[in-house]
Amino acid sequence: MKPNINSNIAIIGVPLDLGAGTRGVNLGPDAIRYAGVEERLKNIGYNVEDLGDIPVNRSQAFTEPNSNLKNLNVISEVNSLLSEKVFSVMSEGKFPLVLGGDHSIAIGTISGVLKYKKSLGVIWFDAHGDINTPETSPSGNIHGMPVAVLLGLGDKSLTKIVGENNFLKKENIVYIGSRDLDSGERKAMKEQGITVFTMHEIDDMGIKKVMEEAIKIAGDNTDGIHVSFDMDALDPSIAPGTGTKVPGGMNYREAHYALELIAKSEKLVSAEFVEVNPLLDNANMTGKAAAVLVGSLMGEWLI
Repeated sequence: MKPNINSNIAIIGVPLDLGAGTRGVNLGPDAIRYAGVEERLKNIGYNVEDLGDIPVNRSQAFTEPNSNLKNLNVISEVNSLLSEKVFSVMSEGKFPLVLGGDHSIAIGTISGVLKYKKSLGVIWFDAHGDINTPETSPSGNIHGMPVAVLLGLGDKSLTKIVGENNFLKKENIVYIGSRDLDSGERKAMKEQGITVFTMHEIDDMGIKKVMEEAIKIAGDNTDGIHVSFDMDALDPSIAPGTGTKVPGGMNYREAHYALELIAKSEKLVSAEFVEVNPLLDNANMTGKAAAVLVGSLMGEWLI
């Protein structure tokens, strides 16, 4: 079954690992490709074009002395290029499917969508909050900061990629699967009033109720929903190939059912799947999981 989602999909790879603390996630886009994501989408009935990868000049990366933003120069450059590419794809009437790469690439993906869809809801699947700023980050890794940047918080070289008039609205962001939050992130989420469905809520309410509320929050009075899926939202037994594993994550059916419900809402306008690290994986188990989850999000059901 193919839901009423844009029939033309453009795949964009972003082989960036400079925002993470562990190397190897730059191999994620090809791992998901190798797992057959393009063929899976074509079998559902989509027209798919793989646009290749955004260039990443890793050799030019550096960190300013006394800065708490590692590799800022290249991460800013890559996200700027990605933002332009996503906007171009959407302007051509295509659905951008971005394959990462670490989660800092969400700055580029979502800022590109926001240039086309001025009011955007975001459902953020992640074990972590990714809402640190340079002042609150314990590591200086920018993959822990994209939500803050998209809200207009943090370093100017990153927030300018989004643009002053394009920042996300906090009331249309929903977290799913959170279970490892820094103290600064907990404070920021409370201060911003962002909706967070932790694993406790999934256990307590059930995934159906959680997703019904999430889709309502992200979909009401917006021009569509973007899904940002960090593979560490899943339990490590399902997705071992990610650099920031946290036990007690979503199980196989919870994740698929959650994405199936988003597909059925027919409000999806863009998506990204990130943090697949083949160097930490077992026989591309996590890359395969990502490819299958893409299928569920885009309407791959038995009947």
